[in-house]
Amino acid sequence: MAVPAAALACLVVLGGCTSVSPVTPAAPRTAFTDDARPAAGLIRVVPGDRAEDVPADARFEVRVPHGTLERVDVTETQDGGQRPLAGRITPDGHTWRPTAQGRLGLAARYAVDVVARDVSGHRAARHTTFTTYVPEHRFIGYFTPEPNSTVGTGMIVSLGFNRPITDRAAVERAIRVTSDPPAEIAAHWFGPTRLDFRPRTYWKPGTVVSLALRLRDVRGGEGVYGSQDKTVTFTVGRSQISTVDAARHTMEVVRDGRTMATLPITAGGPGNATYNGRMVISEKFDVTRMNGGTVGFGGEYDISDVPHAMRLTASGTFLHGNYWARPGAFGTVNTSHGCIGLRDTQGGSTSSPAGWFYDASLVGDVVEVVHSGERTVAPDNGLGGWNMSWEEWRAGSALGG
Repeated sequence: MAVPAAALACLVVLGGCTSVSPVTPAAPRTAFTDDARPAAGLIRVVPGDRAEDVPADARFEVRVPHGTLERVDVTETQDGGQRPLAGRITPDGHTWRPTAQGRLGLAARYAVDVVARDVSGHRAARHTTFTTYVPEHRFIGYFTPEPNSTVGTGMIVSLGFNRPITDRAAVERAIRVTSDPPAEIAAHWFGPTRLDFRPRTYWKPGTVVSLALRLRDVRGGEGVYGSQDKTVTFTVGRSQISTVDAARHTMEVVRDGRTMATLPITAGGPGNATYNGRMVISEKFDVTRMNGGTVGFGGEYDISDVPHAMRLTASGTFLHGNYWARPGAFGTVNTSHGCIGLRDTQGGSTSSPAGWFYDASLVGDVVEVVHSGERTVAPDNGLGGWNMSWEEWRAGSALGG
């Protein structure tokens, strides 16, 4: 009996629907739903095709329960750039999963291209896409010291975050500070927006320190994720430790174990004594303005051209050149509002004690004040972490020290 043409056409269509897809699907993707596509029965991709708002820690795998995988190519598009996502096929050929280096990122689009064979040896291909969650808020960490800088042996690596961090363990785990030669280094949180790293003892001269920020897509808090993925380095220079004796009005400068100079100083006067303790030079200015109104002293002073100024605390303690005090004050009396003054000239002189010390100093050098009669500087006031014991410092880590 003859088969009607219409019925024959129907059989041809049905035959096409039950065959394994070729490498390049003949039918357009819009002609059928994902689950109805021939390769979908053989090749299973999680997350599903066109999935949206996928979490970065979601399960991502390609499976062929009744066949073997030949090739899995995953392309990530993020921040306008593309890169292949690393993954590995299991020895049995049934499953592909991303490696540790191939974790998903947020605000990204992923294209998955798979080629596999069924148990009969027929090849099939499948293409799927999905997008990951786009966070509304991002956090970044502003760090010190500057990349590629040369610093003193007392340098503390300090990060300030633009948003409060509640998932401190996750953030701390994503930041690594390492050194060559190796040193024992630990982290300490000073509240929700500041994380510092320091070694047990001062860095050895010549040490190269690396700060690796692997914060991209790390959850810092509810709806807040990191955006940085970078590594920076700095080098530790010679050792220079300066000890200010406020009672004797002197500062002894010791470099690499040898006394370089003992300079006459003037420290904080009555009622405004200079902090005791170890402080670290965090900034240097050839000239700067010092206004008492910015640090709680009202209109007591406003000097627009303070020369050779080096910051010791965030609250406003500087070691600087002083041209306005009478010459006899240096080495005999404390007259300042808490800063440490060295004799200088207006405009600054490289041959003055202040000019010499400024040129001899690095950001990261330690200045220790003794016998001032004031309390010890708080460890979070500038880079004051050296005033904590190693046990106290390690206790401030979110990872249990």
